[in-house]
Amino acid sequence: MTTTETFNLLQPYQIAEETFVIPWALEAPPVGHFPMNSMVIRGAEPVLVDTGAPAVRSQWLQAAWSVVDPLDVRWIFLTHDDRDHAGNLLAVLAECPNATLLTTWFSVGRMAEEWETPINRCRFMIDGDTVDVGDRTLVAKRPPLYDNPTTRALFDPKTHVLWAVDTFATNVPAPMPEIAALSADEFRDGQFFGGRLVSPWVSLLDGQKFRTVVDGFQRLDAEVIAGCHTPVLRRPQIAEAFDLLRRLPEIPAWPEFTQADLDRWMAIAEGSVPPEQPRPSARDGRPRVSRLFLADVRASLRPLTGCRAGWPVADSAGAMRRTRCRQDPADHATDSAPPLRTSTHLMPHSQARARKAVVGVSRRGRRHETAHRRPRGRKDVLTCG
Repeated sequence: MTTTETFNLLQPYQIAEETFVIPWALEAPPVGHFPMNSMVIRGAEPVLVDTGAPAVRSQWLQAAWSVVDPLDVRWIFLTHDDRDHAGNLLAVLAECPNATLLTTWFSVGRMAEEWETPINRCRFMIDGDTVDVGDRTLVAKRPPLYDNPTTRALFDPKTHVLWAVDTFATNVPAPMPEIAALSADEFRDGQFFGGRLVSPWVSLLDGQKFRTVVDGFQRLDAEVIAGCHTPVLRRPQIAEAFDLLRRLPEIPAWPEFTQADLDRWMAIAEGSVPPEQPRPSARDGRPRVSRLFLADVRASLRPLTGCRAGWPVADSAGAMRRTRCRQDPADHATDSAPPLRTSTHLMPHSQARARKAVVGVSRRGRRHETAHRRPRGRKDVLTCG
């Protein structure tokens, strides 16, 4: 079983029969980390569920192809077109020539702002639709919470695994495979925080109508729930998560961080930088953020975790211990300054090694270069549960 000690970001782990989560996380001071996951169903006709974030494109592709050969992939289920879900879509389509994209009319239109999705490889799948993938029939379902109008969850009746997308989103003190690793307070406060963060409109809802929607989602009778922004949930956490979800309309909207918060953080950061180094607040047009500076900011914000009066997550985040989860050994020059796991330190696409595949032409005629490698064989993956 995958534990927090053996868990590594961008190393797939098994959550059910032929079902694997590809984990990633963003470090988000002062609230800890946000999971950024995707999923692979390695059945008779393999399915990719979302395509990961572009900030870790090469690592994500390597992780996905360690579970399934890209030439074997038959379906790509895109829950919605946000960058953390669709960021590597063109690269995946290029490496999976036999795959059909399960999407929506609106998603295709929204993605046209950045690229042209090959419509001849699409199949529209809306709320309530099903798709036969050989050894199972998957069901698309509108989840109770979402931050994008095209969102559909995915349920696998064969394994009773539910991909809940952004519902049950939560912050965590450190990346972890299973939500059972959280304390009761962390679990409760994280559900209240994540739900209001991704769906701030929930406080405007009629509570009774929302509970009816939640009841219908729970009747899918999932035994395992995975999602982009949550560790894996199992019973009895599933029942508790649904109970907390029903309470969201009764809770005031989450108070966003303000300029005063940013000013306070910057003041702390200024005090942590030696006099001979450029100031973080300099405005001469040159970048002032370095890895060491980000590490200083992260360390400086730890004491601020509990500073938000009336903010439930403040108590649950606790001391944000540093994670040993690494996506690349080269990320760490020393153990004393782990990098911020955001696009500020990960390899930019423009600096990636030259890639030879060209897929699609944008509306302005520009070519989209994407990762292209020979198909990889399957590798051993961790087993969880």
